[in-house]
Amino acid sequence: MSVPISLNISHLAPDVTWEEILSLRDAAANSHEMLHSGAGAGSDYLGWLDPRKMMPAEEVERITDVAEELALSTDVLVVVGIGGSYLGARAAIEALADNSKDRVFFAGQNISAHYLSHLIESLADKRFAINVVSKSGTTTEPAIAFRILRSHLESAVGMDAASELIVATTDPAKGALKRLSKEQKYETFEVPVDVGGRYSVLSAVGLLPMAYAGIDIIAMVEAAERCAKACSNPELESNPAYTYAVARNLLYNKGKEIEILASFEPRLHYLAEWWKQLFGESEGKENKGIFPAAVDFTTDLHSVGQWIQQGKRNIFETFIDIKTGEPELTIPEDPPDLDGLNYLAGRDLHSVNREAYRATALAHREGGVPNSTIRIPRLDEESLGALVYFFEKACAISGYLLHVNPFDQPGVEAYKNHMFALLGKPGFEEQSRALEKELKHRSREQEVRFKG
Repeated sequence: MSVPISLNISHLAPDVTWEEILSLRDAAANSHEMLHSGAGAGSDYLGWLDPRKMMPAEEVERITDVAEELALSTDVLVVVGIGGSYLGARAAIEALADNSKDRVFFAGQNISAHYLSHLIESLADKRFAINVVSKSGTTTEPAIAFRILRSHLESAVGMDAASELIVATTDPAKGALKRLSKEQKYETFEVPVDVGGRYSVLSAVGLLPMAYAGIDIIAMVEAAERCAKACSNPELESNPAYTYAVARNLLYNKGKEIEILASFEPRLHYLAEWWKQLFGESEGKENKGIFPAAVDFTTDLHSVGQWIQQGKRNIFETFIDIKTGEPELTIPEDPPDLDGLNYLAGRDLHSVNREAYRATALAHREGGVPNSTIRIPRLDEESLGALVYFFEKACAISGYLLHVNPFDQPGVEAYKNHMFALLGKPGFEEQSRALEKELKHRSREQEVRFKG
């Protein structure tokens, strides 16, 4: 089977031409060699390169068995995680599990009292299980959510029964969550030690929640494996992932500093959220990197669409187009035709949506926004599994073309250290005093209030 993804770059010119893309053939091949030889930065985190090695058949089968058992004995699965520990699973479930997505809830991706309180209220009359996803078990947001939800579950069913309803996806050998899992005898799955969170979608991190929601995870992994084999050829003429990586770097070097991922299908909203994390954490460092943004069309054509059409020309777009496989819904004829839509009578709604995409891509090109289109035949496990790997591979190559390490995220620690200090975490006392002094000064000097 071929990989069900193509890339149309006809709307990139004149900003970037096919000849310019081919001029970076050697740079792309060098990045490919650095990645696959392990000579590049971040080579300790390349376990995702081979999806089948990362997820052997027997482990996929175990994930499926555990998910099916949980699905039979519970009404809801609460996935506790942040960043790559939940975004990939949520992206797949929102895209593919129409009939089951209300069975999977998410927590630990924020510290909102309202959000977590509302979630707990919604669990009051439900049998629920927890899948806590964390390499360490000490990341603040999911650790807080897990502590609260675990207490709630233990109060509802007792500690012994709760232990059978908690699954931990964590480091295979160390960390607070691993120790707790041993003590409480939780079922566990591994977060691969050689895979960073944002590249872990097709590991147990993402696959267990997907399987609970009824997604065919075997098809997902097999599709990713086929895409991996196709991407082993670095020739740009036959590797859309590498062409995409090269094109976006050429655009960046010409002042296009913002990439907007756009789709005309609301089910792809969380795929875009995962994509934003993938490229934002991978490339945004050393004062470099394309800023990843996303829009849901046609909805956002009536808001930020104005800015895209006529705002500052420092952007480019990447569309995701779904060719077929959507529900058949025909626009009826209405004899009075007061809304003037009878010219569309008999048209299938998906065909109208695709014409809206074609019109938008052309209008934005005419407005000075270069754009390309990633096209999939339909939105199913095969296309999504391949698309996940497509973006992961493109991101790694793009990072090397940009001369950054696409597998670390040192900037994430800045807010964490400040938060630890302000919350009074032991060991941060001196930093806490300095921050409180600075914040007090800034608040006094720069806060504006209404009078009266």
